[in-house]
Amino acid sequence: MAVLPPSRRRLTLLLMAGCFLLQALSAHAITRHYKFNVVMRNMTRLCSTKPVLTVNGKFPGPTLYAREGDNVLVKVVNHVANNVTIHWHGVRQIRTGWYDGPAYITQCPIQPGSSFLYNFTITGQRGTLLWHAHINWLRATIHGAIVILPKLGVPYPFPAPHKEDVIVLGEWWKEDTENVINQAMQLGVGPNISDSHTINGHPGPLSECASSQDGFKLKVENGKTYMLRIINAALNDDLFFKVAGHELTVVEVDAVYTKPFTTDTLLITPGQTTSVLLRANQSAGRYLLSVSPFMDSPLQVDNKTGTATLHYANTVSSSMAAPLILIKLPPQNATSIVSKFADRLHSLNSKEYPANVPQTIDHSLLLTVGVGVNPCPSCINGTRVVGTINNVTFIMPSTPILQAYYYNIPGVFTQDFPATPLHKFNYTGSGPKNLQTMNGTRVYRLPYNASVQVVLQDTGIISPESHPIHLHGFNFFVVGRGVGNYNPKTSPSTFNLIDPIERNTVGVPTGGWTAIRFRADNPGVWFMHCHFEVHTSWGLKMVFVVDNGKRPSETLIPPPKDLPHC
Repeated sequence: MAVLPPSRRRLTLLLMAGCFLLQALSAHAITRHYKFNVVMRNMTRLCSTKPVLTVNGKFPGPTLYAREGDNVLVKVVNHVANNVTIHWHGVRQIRTGWYDGPAYITQCPIQPGSSFLYNFTITGQRGTLLWHAHINWLRATIHGAIVILPKLGVPYPFPAPHKEDVIVLGEWWKEDTENVINQAMQLGVGPNISDSHTINGHPGPLSECASSQDGFKLKVENGKTYMLRIINAALNDDLFFKVAGHELTVVEVDAVYTKPFTTDTLLITPGQTTSVLLRANQSAGRYLLSVSPFMDSPLQVDNKTGTATLHYANTVSSSMAAPLILIKLPPQNATSIVSKFADRLHSLNSKEYPANVPQTIDHSLLLTVGVGVNPCPSCINGTRVVGTINNVTFIMPSTPILQAYYYNIPGVFTQDFPATPLHKFNYTGSGPKNLQTMNGTRVYRLPYNASVQVVLQDTGIISPESHPIHLHGFNFFVVGRGVGNYNPKTSPSTFNLIDPIERNTVGVPTGGWTAIRFRADNPGVWFMHCHFEVHTSWGLKMVFVVDNGKRPSETLIPPPKDLPHC
C-alpha cells in the first residue's frame, strides 16, 4: 500500500474534515416532539374566575421551538367537551395540508376523548409565528407562540441580542366566548366586546383589581439588547404596542426578515407577528408596556389598555422607590401612524434572503371584502349581518373540503368563486340599495405554480373597516396599498415589485385596498379569511384549491391514517 507524502496526507485530512463538517451541518435538522393536552382550567382575571380552555393548563399556551428545516410532531389530545383543531399559523405546510388545522377546510375536528398527530416540516422559514385553535372562538385562550430559529451556524442578519422574550397580546372576556358568539349569531347582531386586552395572559398592573406588582415583567440589564417576539393573538382587535421611554427596531414580521427601521409604536393585526430589538439604554426604573386598540371606523371596540412592566436590574421593586414611567398612548383612530408603519415595512431582498416577487401574473383577482345583510326570520330585527367576499357569504361544509377534493366527493363545494365582483358599484361609498349576499361553499381553483395577484378592496357597506386578511399555505408579497377604490389603470404604477414586505396576514386599510402577489406552488386546499374572528364567523372567507404539479415533489401527500372523522 502506497504511503502518501505529508503534504498530501494533510490535504486529504482537510478534505475529509470538510466532508464531515458538511454532513454534520446537513444533519442538524431534527424531529421535535410536543404533546398538547387540551384541558379546562379555572383562571382569575378582572376580579372574577371562570373555566378556560387551555393547552397544558397554560394561557397563553406553551411556546413551540424549532429550527428551520426541522420536522415537528405535535400530538394533540382533546380532554374537554368541545371539538378542537390546531392551526400552525404561517407555517407553509408544503404538500402537508392535512395538518394545516382549520376545521371543515382541511380536517374534521378532534372530538372529545380523541387525538391527532400533526406532522409538518419547517421549510425556508425562520422567525416568529403562532399556533391557535381554528374552530369557533376557541382561539381566545387556545393559542401560543412558534419560534423558528435559523439553522445551526446561520446568524441573524442583525446584531445578535443578549436575550429573547416572547410577548403574546390578547383579549380577555369575563363571559364564555362561545356564549358570546353563539348569542350574537342567534340574534343576528354584533357580539359583545372583550373586557380587557392582555400581555402574556394578564391585563396588567393598571387593570381592575390589580396591584402594582401584577402582570408580566420584562427584566433587562442596562446596555444590553433584547429581541421581543410580539404576537397579536387577539380575536377582534388591531393593536398598538409601545414601551415607555424606549424605541423598537423592527427586524422581522411573520417569520420574514425586514430592512430594519426604528419606531416607538408598532401596529399588529390579529394573526400578525413582529420581532423587534429593544436597547436597554434608560436609567434604572420600571417602564410601562402597553397594548391598546386601533379602530378608525365608528364601530365599538374594547378600549381597555393592557399593560406590563419593564424592570431594569437592581431596581428596587417597591412602587415607592421605583415609580412607573408611563406612556402616552396613540389615539385609537391614528390612521396616519398605521399607514406610516405599513409604508416602512420592506423585505431584505438580499442574496441570502431574496424577494422573489412574481413580475408577471397568470390569475388576477379583485375581491371586495366587507359585510352585507341577509334575511333572518328568527333574528331580533328579522335580518342578520353577514361577512362577504365578492358578495359571497361562505357556508362551512360538513365534510372537509380537502377530503372532498382528494377523494372526488361530489356536492361539498363548487368551483365557481367569482374572480371579480359580479356587480360593480362605488365600493368605498355607501354601497348598493340591496345589501343581500349569495350563500355558497365556493372555491377558486389554481393550476400548480401559477402566479397570482389579489387586490383586496374594502367596502363602505354599513361602514368601511380595516380587515386583517390571512392566507393559509403561502406567504405573499404586499405590492401596493391605497385609499379609495382600486384603479386597474393607475394603481399598478404605485406597486413596489423590488422589495415589498412578504407576510401571511395583511391589514386592508379602512376604505381602501391592498394588492398582494404569490406563486401557487403548494398543492392542496387553502383557506383565506378575515382574522377578525367575528367576520370569519359571519362568513368573510373563501378557499383556494391548488392542483398538483407534474412531479412527486409537487404533489399533495396522502392523508394520514389517524385523520379525525366527522
